[in-house]
Amino acid sequence: MNAWAVASKPWRRAVGFVVAGCLAVMLGATGCASEAEYDPPGANARIGSVLIRYAHIAEPPDGPWQQGDDVPFYLWLYNQGDSADRLIGAETTVARSVDIVNADDAGRGPVNLPPGRVVELQEGGAHLLLRGLLQEIGGGDYLWITLRFERAGEIALQVHSQVPTYVDDEATDAPGLTSPSPGE
Repeated sequence: MNAWAVASKPWRRAVGFVVAGCLAVMLGATGCASEAEYDPPGANARIGSVLIRYAHIAEPPDGPWQQGDDVPFYLWLYNQGDSADRLIGAETTVARSVDIVNADDAGRGPVNLPPGRVVELQEGGAHLLLRGLLQEIGGGDYLWITLRFERAGEIALQVHSQVPTYVDDEATDAPGLTSPSPGE
């Protein structure tokens, strides 16, 4: 009987995990694990037990956001703590106010952050809204927004306005992959 067959199941399992881990590290380090890389938009930060992910200004629909526009701001929040926290507000110098709103842009109260859960403030749901821009903001521009949490405190983030991903009608012949060109 060979030594491998005699080895206990936990030992074989441990060796398998080590080999799989080494392969994952090697493939990840060389970039061979995936042909396409995903680069999500936005700033990432941490304050207290709250992780902030993908914080960004929505993509301008038809050229830059104009002075006076109301502009969506999206982010994900994850509370790693043992007790709940709440996003209670935000502010910036580039808009009259920053409001926490529902999907229809109507005001709502603070956002509850239960422990161990991701709360997505994004299109189609609750999100932040920069009301009354005081200056033009184009795709790729950066600005500062301060978020205030009930327990974690406040943090200033430098966030960007997402760069438009317009596809020209002549750039592709695949149906359904067209959107307004910047000149239209």
